[in-house]
Formats: sequence, C-alpha cells, structure tokens
Amino acid sequence: MEDSTVDYSATKHLIAYFSMEIALTENIPTYSGGLGVLAGDSIKSFADLNLDVVGVTLLSEKGYFNQDFDERNYQKEVPVNWNKEKYLKKLDVQTSVNINGRNIEVTAWEYYLIGHMGKPVRIIYLDTNLPQNSETDRNLTSYLYGGDVNYRLEQEIILGVGGLKILRELDIAPKKYHMNEGHAAFLTLQIMQELKEEVPSFQERYKIVKDLCSFTTHTPIPAGHDAFDEVVVQNYLGDLFPKELRNYICVGGKFSMTLLALQFSSYTNAVSRKHRNVSLKMFPNYAIDYITNGVHSSTWIHPILASLLDKYIVDWRSNPGELRNCHKIPLQELNLAHRKCKNDLINLIKEKNGIDLDPHVFTIGFARRATSYKRAELLFKDFERLKNMADKIGKIQIIFAGKAHPRDSQGKEIIQRIKGLTYHGTNNLRIVFINNYDMGVAKKLLAGVDLWLNTPKRPLEASGTSGMKAAHNAVPSLSILDGWWIEGCIENMTGWAIGKENVYGDDFRIDEEDASSLYEKLEQKIIPLYYNDNEGYLNVMRNTLSINASYFNTHRMAKQYIIRAYVRRNKLT
Repeated sequence: MEDSTVDYSATKHLIAYFSMEIALTENIPTYSGGLGVLAGDSIKSFADLNLDVVGVTLLSEKGYFNQDFDERNYQKEVPVNWNKEKYLKKLDVQTSVNINGRNIEVTAWEYYLIGHMGKPVRIIYLDTNLPQNSETDRNLTSYLYGGDVNYRLEQEIILGVGGLKILRELDIAPKKYHMNEGHAAFLTLQIMQELKEEVPSFQERYKIVKDLCSFTTHTPIPAGHDAFDEVVVQNYLGDLFPKELRNYICVGGKFSMTLLALQFSSYTNAVSRKHRNVSLKMFPNYAIDYITNGVHSSTWIHPILASLLDKYIVDWRSNPGELRNCHKIPLQELNLAHRKCKNDLINLIKEKNGIDLDPHVFTIGFARRATSYKRAELLFKDFERLKNMADKIGKIQIIFAGKAHPRDSQGKEIIQRIKGLTYHGTNNLRIVFINNYDMGVAKKLLAGVDLWLNTPKRPLEASGTSGMKAAHNAVPSLSILDGWWIEGCIENMTGWAIGKENVYGDDFRIDEEDASSLYEKLEQKIIPLYYNDNEGYLNVMRNTLSINASYFNTHRMAKQYIIRAYVRRNKLT
C-alpha cells in the first residue's frame, strides 16, 4: 500500500494504461484470467523499470465470480466478497458520464504498486456505486463482464470516457494512452471531444488523438472482438459518436471496438509473431506489429525456487534476462527445490480436495479458461491408451483447473466431464480438478507439476502466458505449436511440441492427429525420460528456466513497448 515517505503527487505520469481488468494479487479479484494477469504483470514491470505509468480499470467490487458446483458437477457462479477498503484508498474525486441521456456519477479508488527499486505506480479503480445513481447504474462496476450486452457496453463507456474524465479531475495529463484490448477505446472519442473548441478541424483532432494512442489486440477469435449494435451505440454516446469515421468503424450494422482502437492508434501490436499474422488477415487495412507477451518473473517464480535463484543469480529480480545463467545451478539443488514446490502443491490439493497425491509420480498440469477451442479434453481422446500408458510406462497424476464463462454452457460441460473423469482414475492414473482457480492457486500449480500441457486449436492461441509462468518455475511444456510456443519451443530442450505448426483438414482429423502426437510424446519421450533418466529431465527443466524465462518476461516486453509504442511513433521495426 501507500508509503507515507513518498511524495506521490509529484509523480508526472507519462503513460495511461487502460484495461478492463488488472490482476495484481488474488486479494484484489478484479480479473478473470490472462488479460488481467498480463495487465498486472506489465504494470509491475513498468514500476520495476521506473517508468511513469498510471493504470485505469474498473472496480469490479463483486469480482468475476467464485466457482462452485452443484450435485451434477455443473459450474455455479457465486459473487466474490472482498474488502476493497482493506486494499484500496477511496479518492475524493467524482465526475459524470452521460450514457443514453442519463448522467452517471463516477468516483474512484486507488492502489499504489511499489516497484523493485521503490518506484510508485498508481492504479485507479472506477466506481459507480454512489447514492446519486439509480440501482441499475450503481451496479455497473459490480461484476466484471457481467450482465447483458448493454451492460458490457455501458461498462466500456465508463472505462474509456469515465476513466479519462477521472484522470482530468486528478490533474493527470498522460503523454500517451495504451489501450489493452478494445474495451477502453471510447477514451479516444472523449479526447476528441475535449479538443473540439481548441482544434475545430476534425482531421487535425484525429491526428492529435492518433499520435497519443497505442493499442494491443489480444484475440484471434472474431467473437472475442467486442461489437455492439450501431444504433444503440449512437444513442448511448450522443455527441461523442464519430460520424466522420462511421464507415471505417461500423460493419454490417455493428460498431466495432477493435476498429475504433485501430483507427485511433499510431501503433498497434499483436501479442506473438503468429498472432500478428492472424491479426493482419483479420484487419488487412492496418499496420500491426507484434510484441510477444511475457510474465512478471518475481511474481510467478515460487518463493522456494526464488531462494535458490537468489543464491546463484543475484540480480535476476531487477534483470530477468540474467536467468540465462541458470546453468550455474547444480541439478540436484534444482531437483530439491522442485520437490519442495511439488510438496507445496500436494499439500494444497490435500487441503482443498482431501486427496493425497504422490510426490514421486509424474504430474501433468492444465489450467485454462474452460472453452471449446482450448481442447482441455484432448488428453482423454483415447482414455484406455492413457490408462495403459500409466500402467506400463509410469504412473501419471493429472491436475486440472479453470473456470468457464458464466454464459458458456459448452465450457461448463467440459468441466463437468473432466470432473466426472476424476472418479474413473486408477491406482496408476489419478485425475484431480481444483475448484475456483485464481492467482494464489496458479502460483502453486505452475511450480508444482512436472509438465505443463496446452492444447488449443490453431491458430486461436494469441499468446498463452501460462506456459511462460511454468517455464519460470523450470517446468517444461508439451504444447500445440501456436502463440508463444512457436517461439519458445526447442524440442527436447525446453519442452516438446504436439503435432506440426501448420495443419490441414477438418476438426475431427486434426484432433485425431494431435491426440496421437500427444500420446507419442508422452509414451516415447517424456515419461521414460522422467522415470529412467532423472538427470536428463532435470537438464530440460534447467534449460526451460534458462532459455525461456530469461526472454518471455514482462521486463523484456515492457522495454519493447517503450521503444515501439511509446517513443517511436508511427514506425514499425
């Protein structure tokens, strides 16, 4: 929290980082998954690098949801109860946002994140739960991604327009605005409105705003790009609606938040090399660079492993690139640290599930949002083959976790089936599902398994930071060649690939081929290596930490943003 010895009011913010969700700690559950964690990790690295940044997000005072299950193992959503007063400070600030002809009052809370060298970074949480507002409007900042499509639209207006107006009330004048996904793109229209009297020409205002803004797109899935009914948006925005750009932003009667962000940004990036290629096909009229995602090293490395790194690599926290020197760590010391991390995970599962797992058994981890394209069930394509593998080659423990979106019935059914499989394990094959996956569970799961599994449909994995977090804990991946893994996979050295990068055919055929490749890698390479060549497996683990963690971190990523998105305007490398 805030340090009374620091004069925070003197901080001159350079960059305003807008994100619908920001994950800083499990104690502030204003996130649903990867997008929020990426935002939080980015801000932490900005702070560590002494960059002047202010984060802007929604309060989400009832969180995303806590995951519970009925007697049929079908997911139920329970509101999160967290004490905002304990972690955040209420600000004496208020502004008004007009939506569909009604004025909605917006206030804010703040959190100060202190970087590794003592740099404070301020995160602003927007809140509409004020007595002046109607009951409906008071709930606009209650649930992250809650409600219907109009609720989502109103939230995004609050984030973009309300967020900018709150910054003005706080006398914060950023030199650059970074939109982390299209959710915040309405801020561009509010800046246009502010410039109207001073700069009468629309084209001149447009150029000014474009020069101020950068945009990161995170999804290669068309359905993941927010689009709202054009007439509804026009009614909700009133004078803010960009009539001059209507033909560029509205397609088929839909107002696209991604096109709005693209249109107003001097720099746009995808989050991996592959994702850039996919994004260029989706939006061929725009220049799109790529900056591959990373994770915040000191957040995601388990404390036990961090202590070992402190012994051999003194400055890895401030310079994660130094993790390339992990070859200095003796394999047996790495093995001992990993065993302790694994025991920590096993103790968590005992506490949450009442199940005793064996620390000596090969353990696979899989934790993603439960949705069909992530193919969580690919590992069970041939369940008999998997059981036979565990009986004849070596015992296997599999740990699953993840939430389905409240409106994703297919995702809920996937979880239901996986939870059903936990009853069909054997002495040699054990399957566990950990309920209510969050950052706290993730830190133990990612560090405690022996192999990280990721099986998305190509090319729908924009990046995939879970494997990067595993790598930071010396856990190699077995993954589809998509997203970051195309860049991070060195076969037999940092992990293993499932199938080929480019595949052709219908979904059924591709699933069959990928499942076959997955089983072959487990049967012929990974499990025999684990049980028969401990030193060989430890070498892969150490290589994973040395090669992948030293590059796929947010310190490297933040430096690339500084150069490309914040300093070099209108230029791609």
